[in-house]
Amino acid sequence: MTGKYKKILAATLLILFVLYWAAVNFLVSAVLVPSFMEKLDAFQRISEQSYAEQVQETEMKQNLAAMTVVGKVWGRQPGIEQAEILSEDGYRLRGVLMQASDGEAEAGQKSAGGIPEKAQKSADPHRWVVLLHGYTGSKEMMYGYAYWYWTHGYSVLAPDFRCQGESEGDYIGLGATDSKDLAGWIALILERDPQAEIVLHGLSMGASTALLYCGQENVPANIKAVISDCAYTDAYSMFQEKIGSWFHLPAFPVVDSAELMIRLRAGYDLKETSPLNAVSSSRIPTFFIHGKEDRMIPVSMCRELYDAAACRKEIMIVEGAGHAQAADKDPARYFEEVEKFLEEKAYG
Repeated sequence: MTGKYKKILAATLLILFVLYWAAVNFLVSAVLVPSFMEKLDAFQRISEQSYAEQVQETEMKQNLAAMTVVGKVWGRQPGIEQAEILSEDGYRLRGVLMQASDGEAEAGQKSAGGIPEKAQKSADPHRWVVLLHGYTGSKEMMYGYAYWYWTHGYSVLAPDFRCQGESEGDYIGLGATDSKDLAGWIALILERDPQAEIVLHGLSMGASTALLYCGQENVPANIKAVISDCAYTDAYSMFQEKIGSWFHLPAFPVVDSAELMIRLRAGYDLKETSPLNAVSSSRIPTFFIHGKEDRMIPVSMCRELYDAAACRKEIMIVEGAGHAQAADKDPARYFEEVEKFLEEKAYG
């Protein structure tokens, strides 16, 4: 091969390399930057696909609508405060907070959607719950859960994860950066109430974040329990599955290239973001919940997490429920089992 052709080949390979990394960079933004995602033509298709993967059942839709209604009831309470912390890397993270003594449901008020409610239970000044939403979500999606905890005497904190809702950020953290940010929210509670007894209740990425946080060293004794609803075992597997499902791309070499790009751009390692490893170190009582028909995060992941957990634990697989639909399928059972777990495992 002559020198001329060698130069042409080298230039061609360089162009292909640059184009490949530009495509990987595009892909990372398409999965981890909500503002970028919404500009893509594929976003509508992905949203429709995600909706189609849910269980479509009239009663569940009614229960979800009712949960939304009671969530709005909670969101309108006069005692709700705007809360804000600064992440370790300088992002302003925002959420809402209500201490139980600041506002209580009217005695005898009835809830909707089958959420079991005693007429407002006397507030326990030290019981708190932190409600953690899912991927591309916001704090508002947790307001129905906030209502139940509020009517059962808990103070409530519902934050927006970085890069979602009202919080600043460049990239969704998939639990990696979020578990560090969660430490800041816990510190905020403990500044107000050093005797706080805190429950972490998360959905999907929020549940995985709680598990990651509790697997760290030096978790405050104030953390009393985790309600892990449809968590995944590791971020790498989830990223790999979505690349194939949403963009029809091969795992190799795309996912490993994206993993490297995420390390360079977002500062975390997908392979090290493993709730499965975290639960083997956690001593925080954990209630694992999952919909049996979950097509986004397979129910097998819940069983893997449960089997690996070294803490006091329970598991509930909800028949006929898809992703994050356990409470929609049977809200009465869902909240009754949550309450039973907390009373027996967290406070018993």
